[in-house]
Formats: sequence, C-alpha cells, structure tokens
Amino acid sequence: MKAEQQYIDLYTKNKDIICTHAHAIMNDLRDEAFGHFCEKGLPDTDNERYKHTDFQAAFMPDYGVNLRRLAFPLSPVAVFRCDVPNMSPFHYFVVNDIFNEAASPDTSLPEGVFAGSLRRFMDRYPDIARRYYGKAAPVSDNAINALNTTFVQDGFALYVPKGVRLAKPVQLINVFNSATPLMANRRILVVVEDDAEASLLVCDHSSDEVDFLATQVVEVFAGEHSHFDFYDLEESSIRTRRFATFNVRQATASNVVVGAVTLNNGLTRNEFDISLDGKNAETTLCGMAIQDRQQSLDTFTKISHLKPYCRSNELFKNVLHDSATGAFLGLILVEKDAVKTEASQTNRNLCTTREAKMFSQPQLEIYADDVKCSHGMTTGQIDEQALFYMRSRGIAENEARTMLGIAFLSEVTAKIRLAALRDRLALLIEKRFRGELARCAECAVYTHKMP
Repeated sequence: MKAEQQYIDLYTKNKDIICTHAHAIMNDLRDEAFGHFCEKGLPDTDNERYKHTDFQAAFMPDYGVNLRRLAFPLSPVAVFRCDVPNMSPFHYFVVNDIFNEAASPDTSLPEGVFAGSLRRFMDRYPDIARRYYGKAAPVSDNAINALNTTFVQDGFALYVPKGVRLAKPVQLINVFNSATPLMANRRILVVVEDDAEASLLVCDHSSDEVDFLATQVVEVFAGEHSHFDFYDLEESSIRTRRFATFNVRQATASNVVVGAVTLNNGLTRNEFDISLDGKNAETTLCGMAIQDRQQSLDTFTKISHLKPYCRSNELFKNVLHDSATGAFLGLILVEKDAVKTEASQTNRNLCTTREAKMFSQPQLEIYADDVKCSHGMTTGQIDEQALFYMRSRGIAENEARTMLGIAFLSEVTAKIRLAALRDRLALLIEKRFRGELARCAECAVYTHKMP
C-alpha cells in the first residue's frame, strides 16, 4: 500500500468530524483539495523536483491525528520561554496544531489589527478570509498544499489593515508535544494591506522522545507599498519530519523579506513560491542550516517575476557535518512582460566530512528582454589556508573551524532586518557550532512529561 492511501481512508471515514471542528470557509475548499490529493498522491523520487526526499517513507508510519481537537495537558507559558532579548514581541502559541487561546491572550495591538486563531479570524472577518484563504497555495499541483487543506482545522492569522505599522514584531511559537507519534497540520495566513508594515517570527520546537510529522502551509499577501518580514526558525528534533510550503504574493512596490533558519531538525522539506505581481516589488529570500548526524534538509525555491522593474535577491547557505544531507533546487522565472527585472540567486555550501552530501541545482528561465539575472553555486570544504593561518596564530583547530563556520553564515544573518533577532541568531549559531544545545536554556518543554 502506498502512503497516501491511509490519508485517503482517514478523510473518507472522518470527513464529518473534521468539518464539525473547523470553519465553513476551510470546509469550502476541503473536497477540491482532497480530490487533487486522490488524483496525484504524494510525489515520487523520479520527479526531479522531489528526487532527494522520499515522501512515501516519511508519510508511511502510523501517526495519530487529533481530529476531535482534544486539548493537550501542556501550558506553553509555564514550560516554555522563547523570548528574544530587546525585541519584546507579541507572543502567540500553537500546541501541535491547536491555537492556544489561554496562552495567547489579546494584547495591545493597534486598532483593527488581528493576530490569533485562524478560525476566530474567519468568524470576525469572513469576507477578508474568503478573499485570501487558499488563494496563494494551489492544491492542484502541490501535494503538501492539498493534504494540508484537506485536514487543517485551525491555524494562525495575522491581519494588518491599510496604513497600520506594527511597532513590535509578532512571534508565533509552534510546540510539538505528545506521548505518542503525532501528525499536525498547521496553517498560517498573513494579510498586510497597502502601506502597512509588520514582522512575524515563527519558531518550531519539538522533543526528542516522540516521532512527529508536520505539514505547514504559509500564505502571505503583501499589499501595495507594504513592508513585511517573515522569519522561520526551526529548532526541532532528529525525530521530527516537517514538510512546509511558503507562498508569497506581492503587489506594486511591496517589500518582503523571507528568512529560513534550520538549527536542529530531522527531515525537513521547505518549498518557497514567491510571485512579484506588481511593478517595483522587491523580495529578499534567504536561508541557512547547520546539520549533523543523519539530518536532512531539502529546499525548493521559485521566484516568479511577473511585472516590470521588480528585484529579487536570493541567498542560501548550508554547513553539513557527519552524514547530513542537503539539497537545493532554485528557479528564477522571468515572464515576458517583466522587463527591467533584476534578480540574483546564490547557493553556497560547506561539507566538513566525506560522508556529508549536498546537491544543488540553480536555474533561470527568462522570457523577457532587458533584464539583469545571475545565479551561482559552490560546494566545498573549510578553507585550509584560512585554517592554517588561524592555527599559526595560536588558535586551536576546533575554535578556528567554529569561527570560520560562523563567518561563512554571517552573510545570511546580515539580511535579517530585526537587529535583536540578528543578535539572538548569532548566539544560537555559535552554540550550535560548539556542540551545545541551540535551544534556549530557559525552555522546559523538552523535559516536560505527559501525565
């Protein structure tokens, strides 16, 4: 039996339960998504876009799915601390895939701004929700979008009305916590209207003691002349499998930064689909990872330039130790009307052992004249001359390697526009290279036992 069959059976037998515990706007898209998932299933490794991740193996185990939305006996506030010093964000929590209202009280958000449960957002702003939900994450050609849309029952929404600027970032903390293997289907909807400004940091955490599987679909809509920053920080475990899609749609003169940081994981597949659909839109897409053991990170990116005078800057860097595996497939698409496009794509990787493997394939498709586009890729080892130079000046080899690794990733962290987050990441990256836990020392979720 192929892995998708159990999800087909699960939905067929439990459709009424799923819909009862979800909003009608979600339910309106559910059957269409299910139909596409039944038709196409999970992608196979013979497909070039997916050849480095075995979806069948990842989705085959029998994970529990909390369709009846039973509450888990975990207070994220009591056991979890994920503060970024000097950032003072608005905090919100999701436990598995249930938005935690008790731990995410209403805060002093500006008038008209909404941050919280996706279901509650759909109740309060149904017209806006219908206009945007499911519009950036197509289910016809993406298995994760289709599977997530079939099963999702709640999520997180951030809505910033026209002209409003959030002075503080919003931080969403996803916590995986269960005594038995569990699957979570998470959804994030962000709408930043014209001339608005906001930042969102999403942190993923899970324990080392249980197998977890997550699908996560993010939809971002940036209005005209808006500014939005989205940062994804994964600090999960070797037993967590995460399949995420990040779908961004940008209007005229919008400015968006998307940053993805993987400091600890098991198997991760990240897909980025960004469309510049208005003149003078600008996007920065960057990512980095530090991996060891048998960790795996597979990254697919697609930036579509659809209108003239748009700019994109893409940079991904990976450091791989032990038997870790990485893959990067990036596509820049310039459509025929997108004249005066400026686009760059760079992928740089360090493999510190012979067993570590990195696969990279940058691509350009250009159908317009008068454009400036470039792409480049390198994969190598630590610069032995630089290492020799540092050791000759009395720096121990391990310390020198750590310093070179930190310097290698600094180009990515420099693109993060939140100064407090840049400083925090610098500390976490250093601790990760030194073999220390990259997680915040104050967090107790990893030792919290289920009753």
